[in-house]
Amino acid sequence: MNNVMLAMMGFALVGAVTPGPVNILAISTAVQQGKAEATKLVMGASLAYAFVVYVSGALLHQLSQWLPMLERGLQVFGSLFLVYLAYKIFTAPVEKVTVGKAEHSGWWQGSLTQLLNPKAWLVAMSGVSLYVIGQLEQQKWLWMFTLVSLIACVIGVGCWAILGQAFTKFLETPRKQRTFNQVMAITLMASVSMIWI
Repeated sequence: MNNVMLAMMGFALVGAVTPGPVNILAISTAVQQGKAEATKLVMGASLAYAFVVYVSGALLHQLSQWLPMLERGLQVFGSLFLVYLAYKIFTAPVEKVTVGKAEHSGWWQGSLTQLLNPKAWLVAMSGVSLYVIGQLEQQKWLWMFTLVSLIACVIGVGCWAILGQAFTKFLETPRKQRTFNQVMAITLMASVSMIWI
């Protein structure tokens, strides 16, 4: 497996497992409504994220065709954004995790939350700029990144849903939240550095 594929997988998994609105919703749904609704939410959010990745890739691919110099700029911008994101994750304030009462969720709530999630769009565009734009067979790499992102999202959001109550207990102290954030930030930085090696 080459460096680009390994970096892509690490990037996608970190993007999917780090805290965000969909993951918090997954915890809440699992705790409040059980495994069946949480599974629907995970699948809806994951399919929606794969759509976000593909649309981002198709749009950025078209832009790079029209503006060849944009390619390196997108890679640099994507790397800088991810370094910034890793810094924000590493230094994020910590507090006691609380899970609120959730209303009925499922496919639509997971999908719509993901489609409206700024983190999803920013992570997708950053990933596409790093792992798709500039590759010899961009369409093939876009499909691979979309598939890797779909699988990573099912795993990442699924972990939050399946382990909802236990995960909430694990993150109930600021020290544990800080450790989790720092491990995620370091993993994200490693995925950025691998693309430039």
